[in-house]
Amino acid sequence: MTKNLLISPIVKWVGGKRQLLTEIMPFINKNCSTYVEPFIGGGAVFFELQPKKAIVNDFNYELINLYLTVRDFSEELIYELQKHKENNSEEYYYMIRAVDRTPEYETMSTIEKAARIIYLNKTCYNGLYRVNSAGQFNSPYGKYKKPNIVNATTIRAMSKYLQNNHIKIMQGDYRNTLKGLRRGAFVYLDPPYMPISSSSSFTGYTENGFTYEQQVELKLECDKLRNRGISFLLSNSDCREIRELYHEYHIQTVKAKRSINSNATKRGEINEVLIYCGTQSK
Repeated sequence: MTKNLLISPIVKWVGGKRQLLTEIMPFINKNCSTYVEPFIGGGAVFFELQPKKAIVNDFNYELINLYLTVRDFSEELIYELQKHKENNSEEYYYMIRAVDRTPEYETMSTIEKAARIIYLNKTCYNGLYRVNSAGQFNSPYGKYKKPNIVNATTIRAMSKYLQNNHIKIMQGDYRNTLKGLRRGAFVYLDPPYMPISSSSSFTGYTENGFTYEQQVELKLECDKLRNRGISFLLSNSDCREIRELYHEYHIQTVKAKRSINSNATKRGEINEVLIYCGTQSK
């Protein structure tokens, strides 16, 4: 299948992999029988690869609802986004952001919810998708001059791709995507990262966060994949805990620029690791 260059992530996600694609893609088995991404996020790797058969998942309901809406109701979504574009202002932003704190949220259609998330993502400060302990979106307004709120070309291209290929979209526990996989599948895991300092900890995608115990559980799932002969690549922080957990695997250091940190002096280029198991090699 020829890659559609019009397809790219439609939401900005903290920890997104667009800037690391040149390092990541050589590890991906592009001829795998099924591509699996249990923590899809903004989907930079997935949309770069554009596999014909894939399973993608995220724990974040809003995000998965967004992808399902793009697939099934692209024109209705574009219509809703146009309304947000016409009304965009700081006052309007905070009104839309506050909807998930009211009973009105439960009466919204899946299309309206998807449009709301794209609008907030395109206009919030730094494109930072963040929720509080109650699961409510809480990023401030970004004050951009011309935010790309509608992006109809990308939405239509992505919708066509998701419709015309065997793409299973799931929402929930990442482990459900790993059940029943056969040799020949390839798994790319991009979980919430292990914090490298108290100031860099970011667990705002879902209200639950991702603990060290869950990092250990994830490593055990990777061991299961290896024992079943299934190749995988995993991204995470370059820190002692992660290096010790995965010491028997191939670990490559990569440099990423991160603009999200509560301490402005700690924004910039940091080390991350790619952990690999399989037959592909750089």
